[in-house]
Amino acid sequence: MLHKKAIALLITVLFIMAITISVGLGLKYVKNASNSVNSEQYMLQSSVVVNDVLKMLKNSAALDQINSADGLALFLEESSFIPFQSNGIKVLIEISSARAKINPNTLLDQDRLNAFKSFLITNRVNPEYASMLSDVMSGIKEDMSYNTDIFTKKPYLFRDYIASQEHLLEINDAYIKKYHDNSLKNIDMQELFYISKDKNTTIDLKHATPLAWELMLGCDENRATLLSANGVAINSLDELALSDEEKKALQIFQTSFYEPYIDVKLEIIQKDVSVNIRFEYNIKLKKGSNFVFEV
Repeated sequence: MLHKKAIALLITVLFIMAITISVGLGLKYVKNASNSVNSEQYMLQSSVVVNDVLKMLKNSAALDQINSADGLALFLEESSFIPFQSNGIKVLIEISSARAKINPNTLLDQDRLNAFKSFLITNRVNPEYASMLSDVMSGIKEDMSYNTDIFTKKPYLFRDYIASQEHLLEINDAYIKKYHDNSLKNIDMQELFYISKDKNTTIDLKHATPLAWELMLGCDENRATLLSANGVAINSLDELALSDEEKKALQIFQTSFYEPYIDVKLEIIQKDVSVNIRFEYNIKLKKGSNFVFEV
């Protein structure tokens, strides 16, 4: 095991060195060439960073050698946070499993939606919130046969799927205003949900967050925290030591112990301006998707 960790660490160090050099050079060229206004420069810098990071991910020997659950776990353990500075520009890179959380777009399934309603009730949130999410994922209905009246106040709200964290926040705001219920704010949506328009995503149990476990099993916080903490060391359902009731609850969700997708977050900081970029990267297909830019 020590030998594997040593190799993984060496590969990760080389990966971090390569990505730092690549992005750093890109930013140097941008700084030297840019004479435009700040907003245009920030967009150019963001584009350079994203392109360089994608290029590094695609050409990374470290990622090429990840072909197992343990390999991905070791890689994420050593390269979860990469900070560096170049030419007055600070870049923070966070890498994590893109399947550690619940994709809200998979909750359209009635059994999963019911599990989510139970989770909300446990957290003292009106289950009508789940109905709102369901409406926003159900597409346009000419007869307006929605479960809630969310589109009365927000007629132009996108309703094919939940598209981003900003989209989710707009739904949350509508719920809070309608029901005058601030208890929803007690749920850390960043730890519960990872958003992808793909309604068939699978949860990686090796990396599942405590809140994801709470939703899936309907268990309490202590149980969920224990399962999440021990997750990296498990490779099968038998090793989880779940009760019959928990096994039945888990069957509702699509799960596995190896999902080769990473969540990449970039924060580019220069003076008082911060640009946040997030995307999902498929290790096997060497392809990025679900890009989100925030300034």
